[in-house]
Amino acid sequence: MRSYLAVVGDLVEDVVVWPTGPVQRGSDTPARVFRSRGGSAANVAAAAARYVPTRFLGCVGEDALGDRLVSELESAGVEVQVQRRGRTGTVVVLVDEDGERTFFPDRGAAADLAPLPPEALEDVRILHVPAYGLHGGRTADSVRSLLEEAARQDVTVTFDASSWAVLRQIPDLDELRHRFSLAFANGPELAELPEMPCPVVEKHGGRATVVVDPDLRRRTFPVEPVDGVRDTTGAGDAFAAGWLSAMMEGLPLEEQVARAHDLARRVLTTPGAGLEEHP
Repeated sequence: MRSYLAVVGDLVEDVVVWPTGPVQRGSDTPARVFRSRGGSAANVAAAAARYVPTRFLGCVGEDALGDRLVSELESAGVEVQVQRRGRTGTVVVLVDEDGERTFFPDRGAAADLAPLPPEALEDVRILHVPAYGLHGGRTADSVRSLLEEAARQDVTVTFDASSWAVLRQIPDLDELRHRFSLAFANGPELAELPEMPCPVVEKHGGRATVVVDPDLRRRTFPVEPVDGVRDTTGAGDAFAAGWLSAMMEGLPLEEQVARAHDLARRVLTTPGAGLEEHP
């Protein structure tokens, strides 16, 4: 019986910067700086592992940072299958006073994933693909090959739009969209997505989540307000992890949405994407 949720993509270090005042261009701006495990795919895997067997597929550097990130992901309960070469990537995350984040990615080894063997999908029921994995480097070609293997093995594939800027740089997205059984996207990302032949989960921050079927039937689910939002980093990843883990458990749509909302709100008041500080 297929029991795994697999996630393919990036495992990097996030350097999260919270300025404590207005940014002084060309001078000094006091800030609080936090370092944590990051990468959209790794974030989803770590959060989903609280509920279902989860496998991470990716590439990290042959360095101490890569060792630490792999160890942290394994400690979260994830089965980690990584290739090791080069140097581990880093993403600087600048978070403004409203909690909105801007990424400065240096993906390093995360962009250098070589083709994966068919065994990477052994016992996998759902393969989740953040858009970053389809953007640039050898990883993009390897993930495309993995999508073909998923079709051969009848593995369900889900997609996270992840970044409107990244979507603009995936030249064959119109062709790839037919591989996906479910997609997640926020407002700016929706504007860059082609028409999807699968259900799309529209995320609108503090406004209602909307599930749109290919026949344009819409189902709306209110979002409970969150006080003290400080950092939206990883909220979309936690949302996807909650949704997909509940989907793996065979829970009804309403419970998939509820878990997605619950995990997303739990990363909004702390630095970075981790849930570690929450019981």
